[in-house]
Amino acid sequence: MIRFIIFAGYGLLMMSLQISGKLNQYINIHYRYLALLSMALSLILAVFQLVLWTKNDKENHSSHEHHDDHHHKQKPLQQLWAYLLLSLPLIVGFAFPTVSLDTTIVEAKGFQFPLSKESTGDPDIQTQYLKPDTSIFFEKSDYDRQMQELMAEYENKEVISITDDNYLEVMELIYNYPSDFLGKTVSFQGFVFHSKDDTVENSFVFRFGIIHCVADAGVFGLLTHLPEGTTLDNNDWVKLEGTITTDYYHPFKRTLPIMTVNTVKKIEPPENEYVYRTF
Repeated sequence: MIRFIIFAGYGLLMMSLQISGKLNQYINIHYRYLALLSMALSLILAVFQLVLWTKNDKENHSSHEHHDDHHHKQKPLQQLWAYLLLSLPLIVGFAFPTVSLDTTIVEAKGFQFPLSKESTGDPDIQTQYLKPDTSIFFEKSDYDRQMQELMAEYENKEVISITDDNYLEVMELIYNYPSDFLGKTVSFQGFVFHSKDDTVENSFVFRFGIIHCVADAGVFGLLTHLPEGTTLDNNDWVKLEGTITTDYYHPFKRTLPIMTVNTVKKIEPPENEYVYRTF
């Protein structure tokens, strides 16, 4: 009976996330079909467990009870821990509210330009991505080929509109090939983040992005040089248009691609504040 409840719980949780629209805060929306598949399988397994439990209970009630008592006496703690571990995602999913990330997360965790474990020699280094980095999912040759194929779509464009659909791929290209984007006009929208090391005119504009699932989610965007006199607060959503240049950023001790903003407009946050990587 406990197995039926757990499987049914997983199915109902997936159904709840689908109906409420909160699933997109856990996984890349392009993998929604996997959530639908897991929901269907969970409900099928729940029905199977219910039928099996009912059948055994009717046909062999006394012997079943005797077997269960003997089994529970043998390994009660192991079963308890197993059921608790299986139930943990359900407890978290149903008991804790889903909230959108904002600059308070960035302030709490901080962020830095990504450093590879190989380059530092420290296998335990904690990296926070300013740029999306999908290289960890591919062999180097495959990754380089994919980046070159993507770059071919933009290298001859002087004006690039960065949308929800291409946000992560264009940001990755800008950081991988900054010289190829010099002088190009780009536009995108995101929320403002003032680092303690930044001036008012030099602030980051970010989006929270999900590559595969929430485990590889990060904050991605550009350092922007805003027009003089612009007043923006943390979490203000803006739409920007400007030119890509590069400059040395002292807190990171390296040259970064930056956006010299020509026009800035405050906007309302989008219905879905996350962006997702398309493969």
